[in-house]
Amino acid sequence: MATALIKRPSLSFRLSSGWPVIGKDRRTYTGTVGRGLKMLTLLTAMYLVVRAVSSQSDPIRVLVTGAAGQIAYSLLYSIAKGDVFGKDQPIILVLLDIPPMLPVLDGVVMELQDCALPLLREVIPTDKVEVGFKDLDAAILVGSMPRKEGMERKDLLKANVAIFKTQGAALEKYAKKTVKVLVVGNPANTNCLIAAKSAPSIPKENFSCLTRLDHNRARSQVAMRCGVSSDSVKNVIIWGNHSSTQYPDVHHAKVHAHGKEVSAYDAVKDDAWLKGDFISTVQQRGAAVIKARKLSSAMSAAKAICDHMRDIWSGTPEGEFVSMGVYSNGNSYGVPNDLIYSFPVMIKNKSWKVVDGLAINDFSRRKMDATAAELVEERDTAVSFLGV
Repeated sequence: MATALIKRPSLSFRLSSGWPVIGKDRRTYTGTVGRGLKMLTLLTAMYLVVRAVSSQSDPIRVLVTGAAGQIAYSLLYSIAKGDVFGKDQPIILVLLDIPPMLPVLDGVVMELQDCALPLLREVIPTDKVEVGFKDLDAAILVGSMPRKEGMERKDLLKANVAIFKTQGAALEKYAKKTVKVLVVGNPANTNCLIAAKSAPSIPKENFSCLTRLDHNRARSQVAMRCGVSSDSVKNVIIWGNHSSTQYPDVHHAKVHAHGKEVSAYDAVKDDAWLKGDFISTVQQRGAAVIKARKLSSAMSAAKAICDHMRDIWSGTPEGEFVSMGVYSNGNSYGVPNDLIYSFPVMIKNKSWKVVDGLAINDFSRRKMDATAAELVEERDTAVSFLGV
């Protein structure tokens, strides 16, 4: 097809031979170029729209259980607005709770809709596991049976084994095999282990439990003691169980203060505090919050969930590690196999790796062994209920 090339100082494009060829009539020239520019502008705009739509990520399906509860109420907004999975990642939120909580859940859905969040593509409230666990990319299992007055620990474990056995089986049957599962409901470590055992075709490495709240508490305590911001403290460790036996360890932590980075022990300059009140404060912090506000931690727990899942999705900063309850098989610290135990981990490409080679002194060894012993006891009691 014959074409005519129009050249101007900063513009070059081709017109088909069906358009008026430039002649002596200036009006014809101006009109032709004007129409050409309009068409070029329109085509450019259409191309940019198509490219933006085609390059946008597909929505991911994220489940939150116990979605009508107070932790979820503090959590869902952050997930839906992009603080966890990325500022350009569309989200389908699946909210699972028990039937009596569905009216409350309807109110939560209305509030999420009223936030008018551009990344939130859909909200699905349900009390059915076949709906809640279908095609999941991420599952945040917040709901669990709380300990009631007069309830023995064995009874609490038995009730939660039933819940997390059911949820693990639902993950096995309905979720993607790549799903990342975070267990928050207590006893979190053992609940996580039961869920993982009940979903045998999903890699154990895809399961983790929340000890990031304890990690954040430890980091904050050191920061306040040193008079610095919390982001000036890195590489604290929570070893073991999310319980009063956990071991908050700062032997490998660093504090950035006065223009340089020093060890936490050198920054704090109070070994007695670090081996005494610091540890007990972190261990008992949840109970202290309940005593003060008559309710369990919600805002700080939600923040820790966001931190945990964001690091799984985006990775940990170079040279930093965080605390997560993960499957213990093959660890280098002498922790028994077949536990969900909190270790220091680094994360890259959505995969965690335990930080190996950290020196463990006798003080730390005793603390790590004590919390491992508690987890072994919990596991053995819980596993005895699996066949019931």
